[in-house]
Amino acid sequence: MRGIILAGGSGSRMYPVSRIYSKQLTLIYDKPLIYYPLSVLMLGGIRDILIISNEETIPHYRTLFGDGSHLGLNISYALQTAPNGIAESFLIGRSFIGNGPVTLILGDNIFYGNIDFFYQALQRTSGATVFGYRVSDPERYGVIEFDRTGRAVSIEEKPKSPKSNFAVPGLYVYDNSVVSIAADLKPSPRGELEITDVNVEYLKRGQLFVEKIGRGVAWLDTGTPEALLQASNFFGVIEQRQGLKVACIEEIAYYKKFITRDQFHAVVAAIPRSSYREYLDRIIATDEV
Repeated sequence: MRGIILAGGSGSRMYPVSRIYSKQLTLIYDKPLIYYPLSVLMLGGIRDILIISNEETIPHYRTLFGDGSHLGLNISYALQTAPNGIAESFLIGRSFIGNGPVTLILGDNIFYGNIDFFYQALQRTSGATVFGYRVSDPERYGVIEFDRTGRAVSIEEKPKSPKSNFAVPGLYVYDNSVVSIAADLKPSPRGELEITDVNVEYLKRGQLFVEKIGRGVAWLDTGTPEALLQASNFFGVIEQRQGLKVACIEEIAYYKKFITRDQFHAVVAAIPRSSYREYLDRIIATDEV
């Protein structure tokens, strides 16, 4: 399984800060937003990762992550020249995907809690898996309609009259057919290759699996300044209360055994003195007891 993080978009809702840097570089409490979707892929055991973004932002991601080898990852980068839709990711990343399956996560989506639903989806060998998350404002998202048996029967993008309260979060697991499906798409009226059209095609083929995400899992779509503030406050409270960091990619790499103890020590030693470094130093001290 390979993973793609789509960290592009025009960022118009984040103006004026979007004139300077990408939304995915905005701090969520004490780390850049992009750490959160990256951590989801890492927790799923995905180590080959493609970050897609614009020309101005890719150098910043290279500064943050390099080639990922210090974390036991293989990170590469690709350019999206314009915000032409989520599904364009599979055309941009065609050679990266190769002949295998792929997971796509949007760079502004955060998941917190028990993500067994994602781990289970990664076990499927064919078809597509998307997720349903209950929201109070479904008209802002792709919305899934279910029949009385709980089977998905339709998906609509930002409907004026939603047929359910279940939105599709920005996390998708596909078999290799997604590449050819995306290649056959026509742009929507807003000029984009829509991810909903990809999912509808899988639904038509009888190959779309929809997993409802239950209570106890937080999905944060940080698409507005208000949402960014809420997410930052949310994780600040959690980390201060528990004394544990969320989306700490160095810690994840170590505990997932992507890197050895010696490599972990070297990674931590290269981090400047900071509260982030102090947290990782405590992990080292505890591990050596």
